[in-house]
Amino acid sequence: MKVKIINRSKNPLPQYETENSAGMDLRADIVDDIIINPLERVLVPTGLFIELPKGFEGQVRPRSGLAAKNGITVLNSPGTIDSDYRGEIKVILVNLSNDPFVLSAGERVCQLVIAKHETIAWEETIILSDTVRGEGGFGHTGLN
Repeated sequence: MKVKIINRSKNPLPQYETENSAGMDLRADIVDDIIINPLERVLVPTGLFIELPKGFEGQVRPRSGLAAKNGITVLNSPGTIDSDYRGEIKVILVNLSNDPFVLSAGERVCQLVIAKHETIAWEETIILSDTVRGEGGFGHTGLN
């Protein structure tokens, strides 16, 4: 599937890093370094604009290396890019570590996964079918 993209950044187009990668890394389109202090959040531009086909969404997800090594994650993970959105892709990063983090131009900040989705129509009712689980949730099966 081909997807239209406008790249207004100085970075290369996102690409799959390995043959079986689900996501493509997006890079920061910034001029000066940004310092993200502990528990601070920033909106990071990517310089990318996309046109997804109807029935698809872009999912913005954290990069595991940034999260594990630096405590940097995507705040509204996964962030959703709807197929009718035409604005710049921006990423909300948050620093969950105890140390300031320096974000540099061109740094890989998140992954973009393109996923198919369904659109539903609600059917109002007054009763739902029974299941073994029923209303059990929030740890009802135990911790182990």
